[in-house]
Amino acid sequence: MTIPPIRRRALIAATTALAGATVLAGCTDSSATGGSAQSLSSAPAQYELASVCPKNVVVQLQWQPQSDMAGVIGLMGPGYRVDEKQKSATGPLVYEGGDTGVDITLRAGGPAIGFQSVPSAMYADDGIDLGLVHGDQMVSAAAGQRVVGVTPLLQYNPSILMWDPRVHPDWKTIGDIGKSNATVVVSKDQVFPQWLVAKGLLKQSQLDTGYDGAPARFVGDSSIAQQGFANSEPYTFEHETPSWNKPVAYAMVKDAGYDVYASNVTVRPDKMQSLSGCLRKLVPMIQRTGKNYVASPGAINATITDWVGKDVSFNPYSPGEAQYSAGLLKDKGVIGPDPAGVWGGYDLTKAQSSIDELIPVLNKSGSDLPATMPASQLYTTQFIDTAVR
Repeated sequence: MTIPPIRRRALIAATTALAGATVLAGCTDSSATGGSAQSLSSAPAQYELASVCPKNVVVQLQWQPQSDMAGVIGLMGPGYRVDEKQKSATGPLVYEGGDTGVDITLRAGGPAIGFQSVPSAMYADDGIDLGLVHGDQMVSAAAGQRVVGVTPLLQYNPSILMWDPRVHPDWKTIGDIGKSNATVVVSKDQVFPQWLVAKGLLKQSQLDTGYDGAPARFVGDSSIAQQGFANSEPYTFEHETPSWNKPVAYAMVKDAGYDVYASNVTVRPDKMQSLSGCLRKLVPMIQRTGKNYVASPGAINATITDWVGKDVSFNPYSPGEAQYSAGLLKDKGVIGPDPAGVWGGYDLTKAQSSIDELIPVLNKSGSDLPATMPASQLYTTQFIDTAVR
């Protein structure tokens, strides 16, 4: 069973808002973050990566660049080059202002890779070193395309079900939606709707798997509930959807108990040994970059909006949405420390619980997973720096 990326939003043509940013096909240099790669000072010796990492660390994202990927996007330094044809950006891998001696290439996912899953892309292309994979996708892929999480960018999935508060003023939780007969519009292969049914919070008869990411269905039928993401749709529907432009109400899937690590930085098991030296240095950098983003998101947001603005196939991503998203991710603890206080850390008890709950749901939908699976097959804490607090 293939699980599509978490952010299956409809592609919107970037017209007047991005007209000034339109570039010719091919590679273009960017100076959005100031300076150039040549002007960077070398990183201190403890952050030098050339002796332990690939010359170019290739990371497969699960969607187009967005703020919830800040932990890896924040490592791409000034002077990065956007390749519109390849849907990627390449620049020096920079940590705390210093050039680590290697480059980083970030590849967009979703429509850029034909909506295939990130584990599928990682197994099809040996050139990919790391991939961002959500916890439910990791379980789904475990039978044939297992990947191992080395640190999570997000402590949980920010998925929501949203509705028109004027039509449904009595709805406060997902359980309230389930007590009605309202249609719930979701993506065909999302896992959490079936989990909600298995938990008795929604009825199978309520699910409509025709969600395509476009706002038209929700705008045209305010009786429905629809999937979205807490750090996106509540802002874009209120501020950037002219046919709506008013608040929506929503409940987070996590608050219903769907507590799954999201945007895990993963590696294929057969590459773990060869990349272990790199991961020992790189994973703590990712941890600290995510933590620093929460405190000061401006520079990384500028990189994200600049990159998106240089590729007209991407969904527009405005500075306003980026700012809103950064605030939401902080306020809701989506980017935050684990229960032990470690930023980018794993609680393996939580990981095991989510695996145990997902296996029967996925197998009911046609996956061929073993009845049990230890968390150690999908997650490792060996590279995580527990001093990042």
